[in-house]
Amino acid sequence: MKEIESFLRRIVAPDPLVALGAYRRLESLTKPRGSLGRLEELAVRAAVITGQAMPRVAAPVIFTLAGDHGVVAEGVSAYPQAVTAQMVENFARGGAAVNVLARHVDARVVVADLGVATELPSYRGVLARKIAPGTRNLARGPAMTREETLAAIGIGVALVEEAVPDCIGTGEMGIGNTTAASALTAALTGADPRAVTGRGTGVDDAVWARKLEVVKRALATNRPDPRDPLGVLTAVGGLEIAGLVGVILAGAARRVPVVLDGFIATAAALVAVRLRGEVREYLIAAHRSAEPGHARLLEALGLAPYLDLGMRLGEGTGAALGIGVLRAALACYTDMATFKDAGVSERLP
Repeated sequence: MKEIESFLRRIVAPDPLVALGAYRRLESLTKPRGSLGRLEELAVRAAVITGQAMPRVAAPVIFTLAGDHGVVAEGVSAYPQAVTAQMVENFARGGAAVNVLARHVDARVVVADLGVATELPSYRGVLARKIAPGTRNLARGPAMTREETLAAIGIGVALVEEAVPDCIGTGEMGIGNTTAASALTAALTGADPRAVTGRGTGVDDAVWARKLEVVKRALATNRPDPRDPLGVLTAVGGLEIAGLVGVILAGAARRVPVVLDGFIATAAALVAVRLRGEVREYLIAAHRSAEPGHARLLEALGLAPYLDLGMRLGEGTGAALGIGVLRAALACYTDMATFKDAGVSERLP
């Protein structure tokens, strides 16, 4: 615990005055004021986050962390637990949606096994960082021990430090993890479980009702205290979610943009912000998930997403698209001609 407290102290808020120079740069470009809409806002945010007058994203990395969940024993998913391991193999082969979209935006994908129930073969491109073969059933008691939670956070930090990215995307894979994220969201925000529990992999009405009952039972059994974010994460989270908390904290410590994927990744982000409030200044919400709990998380973080495409896949797919939008914003910001350079008349007084 002392190690994470020491690490958290390294995370400081960026200098907001950097925004003044960024706005001046935008005012000088050959376009009407504000005509690029939220792309301009995004460029300014990148300048503030990095502290650089002309920021660029040259080496983005999407971290897709995998872990299984004991709560699948309650019948909360439309897919069997074996899919987690099968999808990790798909990631290794480059055949998943996140691989395709990452190639599209020229980002690297780092896949790590933090808690897949199956003992995986040695796949090229998959990092073996297993802490346990999945979590325990959160409906019957804590999903993890505090030691496992801290270990997973530490692994997330180490993955970022090894990869040295200048922009981070967050992703995950784990059958049952929308149940964990729903419980996390309800516990941290005080929301009614019914309002934040969605259909995940596309469950029918009967399975959704069972999933909702499981989330309620998890909260009643564990009684997580929102004033103790590590305790909440330990009680109703997951190994891959805890790993993402570490990834997000490390991104803030490195002063690089942290592009959030959807529901599960944003639940991890809220835990990170509850641990260290300054983390929020480094977060970029890529998109709005179709999962109902995601809206409540975005509201709690005060973030407005840049895309709304009805997506709910996870893996880091939304983050990949968000990285593409960020790169587009920075390309306009750094590469457009100024009125002076282009010899274009400026706005009339």
